[in-house]
Amino acid sequence: MILSTFSVPRLKSISWPSIGLLMFLVVVLISGCSGSKRRLAAELKPISSPMNIERVWSVSVGKSTPLTFQPILNGDDIYTASVDGEIYRIDAMTGRVVWRVSIGTNIYSGVGTDGRVLVVANNKGRVFAYNAQSGAALWNTSVDTEVLTEPLVAGSTIVIRSINNRMVALDTATGKRRWVNQLSQSALNLRTSYSMLPINNEVLLTGVSGGRFGVFNLANGNVIWESLLAPPKGVSEIERLSDITSRPSLLANWMCTVSYQGKIGCGDIKVAAMLWTKDFSSYYGVSQIGQKVFAVNEKSHIVAFDSQKGDELWRNELLMWRDIGEPLATGKVVIAGDGQGYVHVFSQDNGSLLGRVRVDSSPVNAQPIAINGLMIFQSKAGTLAAYRIQ
Repeated sequence: MILSTFSVPRLKSISWPSIGLLMFLVVVLISGCSGSKRRLAAELKPISSPMNIERVWSVSVGKSTPLTFQPILNGDDIYTASVDGEIYRIDAMTGRVVWRVSIGTNIYSGVGTDGRVLVVANNKGRVFAYNAQSGAALWNTSVDTEVLTEPLVAGSTIVIRSINNRMVALDTATGKRRWVNQLSQSALNLRTSYSMLPINNEVLLTGVSGGRFGVFNLANGNVIWESLLAPPKGVSEIERLSDITSRPSLLANWMCTVSYQGKIGCGDIKVAAMLWTKDFSSYYGVSQIGQKVFAVNEKSHIVAFDSQKGDELWRNELLMWRDIGEPLATGKVVIAGDGQGYVHVFSQDNGSLLGRVRVDSSPVNAQPIAINGLMIFQSKAGTLAAYRIQ
């Protein structure tokens, strides 16, 4: 078997039947390395004086399982989708479905939008654009290969990142191709979404394989700068996987990011380099607030760092192996869902658990949304629900 012809899945994006054999072999390999120890999810223990968390509204938006679709907040609207190709615009304060359209085919990634144009790509690389306000179809075109990453819509440019590690820029108004950038690849890459972050509709920040991340010019796709966060380590190609797939965070000029089997780090984006790094491995992104950055490692430990110096401030290990998803720091708390549908609320000061509520029985791994005192979560079973801390 030539492993370089395949991509290795992670829990966030499980592969399809065509690579089921590879999945089985990887699971056997991991199980063999871990001996007889079973990774049992930690049991939930009672919280002393838990805060009251009230459900304000909920709506079904269709399943995304086995994938993780990220709902997008733009103004007072939430845009999201389901794996069967249903796209939604929902009022964030009331849960009212403003419009719903179907592209008539399955999709393997979420939507991208700037509030004017909404874009989604199907499993065969067909890209569909809609008016984000009305839901009216605008155009569709093909990028030829499978898409697992949600599109980036930034001004006059749409960027599609395909499974073969290629970025294709399309004109927002017409869908015509503007430029193509074929990114370098490692022998093995995670089969998952590689998040892209726009900055002032001029550049995009994204991770690439081999533990690197870079800033690209949206006008022509050229690399402005590229930096190494986590050099691959180990002997086998599986051990050397160090992809930066998750969403970077940007607060003013201060950027933080994390890699799988690698490091977490922060730095001034104008310097084009990390000013500190620490060993860390995560499937999900980071969240900044003030001078703190929060991340969840692959063991489901939630950790707080000083974003300026890199000092570890606290670590909560009570939810070991519960598949804690992408965190969000809001107000004075940090919120994150888990693999059994629970949402957990942590203190930003010391990491203590303050409360929990259950959305449904399916994983809640996408980053939550916070707006006007509401916390909004989307489960893989398709529940989109808003909560308020009383």
